[in-house]
Amino acid sequence: MTETHILRELIAAEPGWVSGGAIASKLGVSRVSVWHQMEKLRAQGFEFEAQPAKGYRLSSRPKMLHQGLVEAQLKIRRKGFTFTLMDEVDSTNDECARQLAAGRSAPFAVFALRQTKGRGRFGRAWHSAANGNLYSSFAFRPRIAPERMQTFTLWMGVTICELVSKFVPVQPGVKWPNDIVFEGRKAGGMLTEARVDADEIRDLVFGLGLNVNSPAAGWPPELAKRAVSLSELSGGLVDLNRLTAALIGRVLLAYERFTEGDHVDLFAELWNKYDVLRGKDVTLSEGTRKHRGRVLGVDDVGSLLLRDAHGHTRGFRAGEVTIEKGG
Repeated sequence: MTETHILRELIAAEPGWVSGGAIASKLGVSRVSVWHQMEKLRAQGFEFEAQPAKGYRLSSRPKMLHQGLVEAQLKIRRKGFTFTLMDEVDSTNDECARQLAAGRSAPFAVFALRQTKGRGRFGRAWHSAANGNLYSSFAFRPRIAPERMQTFTLWMGVTICELVSKFVPVQPGVKWPNDIVFEGRKAGGMLTEARVDADEIRDLVFGLGLNVNSPAAGWPPELAKRAVSLSELSGGLVDLNRLTAALIGRVLLAYERFTEGDHVDLFAELWNKYDVLRGKDVTLSEGTRKHRGRVLGVDDVGSLLLRDAHGHTRGFRAGEVTIEKGG
């Protein structure tokens, strides 16, 4: 896409200038074609400075997600990987599942400005307004045994914490099994869904909802005290397009490391760094059953380890965790 190439040249030259002739020569198009593409970019919210002796310089970018701008900033490119940006979708996870079923080549990703039926664990609704947040899903065809994927969401969680920590001054954490949190307030949620065929995972979808630039006053009343966005923590808008480009690279690398089994030592190190439950007294709910104990961490298959009041330790594969007051 020519507009992506133009943006890549302008970004690479920042804060310097690039002549229209140099861009045209590199792309093998006419200077008039470059000018037309830049006019299209202006209509999409970009602004450029232009000087006869110097050329062009990018002076302002759209605040909302822009596919060409994300592509221009990708530092890691994988052969065959593509992504789609949609204005609106019911759920990015569901869209990935539909496209996998229709035969789209994987890996790929789907991003949306808004979800009408965004969801998390247990089918819970995920607030998904078009307010500068990130709604994304990545699709893979791993063809590996289901038991190998047991720590996948946890691994992705600590990987995303490593990325997010570069964008905000407050350290993020993972609340087992799928929440990205800051000091007890939720900034993101992950949802991994798989289709198993003949004892191997045929299709895998990893979904991530991340509160990036939603204003503090924009939360529904029931979420106001429990949710937080990255912009609230950083004191200003986060560059959503740069974050998204970095996220794509991180997720693809993390997936490769996981499927190759090259993640185990790093996972243990990062889990110790970002686990917010270790040493806390919690209540874990399994349906109507409740289990109380102190969190010791996770085991090799991602189960949460709880030590009860009698000193017995047990692992739990699923459940809802609440931190006890004073715990």
